Amino acid sequence: MSCRILFLFLTFLSFKNYAQQLYPENYFIKPMDLPLILAGNFGELRNNHFHSGLDVKTRGSQGFVVNSVADGYVSRIRIQAWGLGKAIYVTHPNGFTSVYGHLSKFTPEIETYLKMQQYKQKSYEVELFLSAAEIVVKKNQPIAFSGDTGSSGGPHLHFELRSTKTEETINPLLFGYEIPDHIKPDISKLVAYPLNDTSQVNQSNLPVVIHFKTLPNGDYLADKISAYGLIGFGISTTDRQDAAFNRNGTYDLSLTKNDTLTYHHTIEKFAFSDTKYINLLLDYEAYIRNKETIQKCFIEPKSKLKIYDQSLGSGKLTIKDEVTYNIKISTKDFQNNTAQILIPLKGKKDTILRKKSIQNNGYFISSKLVNKFEIENVNIEFNENTFYDDFYLDLKVENNTAFIGKNTQPLDRSYKITFNVDTLNYPDISKYYIANIVNNSYISTVIKGGKISANLRFLGSYGLKKDTSNPSIKPINFKDGQWLTDYHFLKFHISDYGTGIKSYNAYIDDEWVLMEFEPKKGELTYNFSDKNFETIKHVLKVVVTDNVENTTIYTANFSRKNN
Repeated sequence: MSCRILFLFLTFLSFKNYAQQLYPENYFIKPMDLPLILAGNFGELRNNHFHSGLDVKTRGSQGFVVNSVADGYVSRIRIQAWGLGKAIYVTHPNGFTSVYGHLSKFTPEIETYLKMQQYKQKSYEVELFLSAAEIVVKKNQPIAFSGDTGSSGGPHLHFELRSTKTEETINPLLFGYEIPDHIKPDISKLVAYPLNDTSQVNQSNLPVVIHFKTLPNGDYLADKISAYGLIGFGISTTDRQDAAFNRNGTYDLSLTKNDTLTYHHTIEKFAFSDTKYINLLLDYEAYIRNKETIQKCFIEPKSKLKIYDQSLGSGKLTIKDEVTYNIKISTKDFQNNTAQILIPLKGKKDTILRKKSIQNNGYFISSKLVNKFEIENVNIEFNENTFYDDFYLDLKVENNTAFIGKNTQPLDRSYKITFNVDTLNYPDISKYYIANIVNNSYISTVIKGGKISANLRFLGSYGLKKDTSNPSIKPINFKDGQWLTDYHFLKFHISDYGTGIKSYNAYIDDEWVLMEFEPKKGELTYNFSDKNFETIKHVLKVVVTDNVENTTIYTANFSRKNN
């Protein structure tokens, strides 16, 4: 036992030394003059993706100076309503690119460059790629200010380090950033999975939740179980650092069988194209049904994640009758704080009392082939490799609503649904769209030749909806005919009940002006510093259009003296 522990410890030290050579320490400084207290860490398990960086707390406020972590040049600026919101990318000469997201604004030089491009494109949302000579920055030079833009759930800085060549995102802690952490990860759930029709755990062919207790040293001991055949395990585990109460992700997960390492993964880096395979790492059904993040300690065949130690095999365990096994799952954070759960197991071929129901009716999906179905006026097409496995799909159409299986089945790519409505005599077909019936959400829809189609990323229930309501535009801080000489900003609240906002444009005296959009609040903001006013009286027009081209136009007059 002691030799095995020594081997694992030496392996960990070897990886640390390898990482120090591959990822230079002390090259990059902190992005802000604030303690590195994390709201979210690298590789954290999110909805359909891994978290790609560190979420650094900003004391619940916005406006902290964000500095370039090393010499380089601004290579990209991206402004989105959602996602990272206002984000800036700095390319460094050592082969890495730093990314800063959810910003409130940029420093004057960068802000001037950005606004010039936004006015040129007549769009708030832009993506700009810059040459190495355009905006050069030095280490510790201010480039922006922290904020809460995009899909942020509160003020913080999203910070990443990527390979400039491959664009893979890399755990920033590998570059020497230190986060005080002396706390073991926590294990909250243990599940055993029979992995074929003849395997069993505690006489069940269905997944079994295994109860466990906490030991005095902080580790865990599971109830003794019986099993037979091919099985696997999964755990729900989280971690937190010394200075924060947030439940974050762990860094390293392994499983041993009788002291032999059979499964191991480490969240060192990943490609954005591979992050969708998180749905094969997780117990996807448990996540969809209960929002539980149970990580499998075995590898699904279709997974292309590079986090695994493939030399160990799949991590699936073959349990023999009348053989005793000691299973141990270890979960570690980056500082090597480790929690372990010990699972005593006795091989026993027994009568299976709870059997998995095998569905052999419905529409058969061959995952390697194109699968097309036509029911009533609805066509559904799954390209090859849309699914990871073959199975029977429940599929029916009633009252122009398609019920397409259960959303507990993960997909590798989108599929197409088409409603043929040319024979249904729908009035004003342009106002119809495809919606998720459960949450009534708009799906990006294409209408062509009497057909309404959309690409879908999830199974579920989808139908046709009609939207004839115009968007709403309401001024927040002024009224028609007002003097606005002392105003710095104009603010509006915009909303749309049906399909949502597609576009927004504003004009002063028939000249396009930039409106910044904050979708979480539904606010449009115009900054008066963008324009020099040569006259006193002005006409403002705001145009908002939804996704089926319903449009509202708001007009107002205002007066303003030159300052």
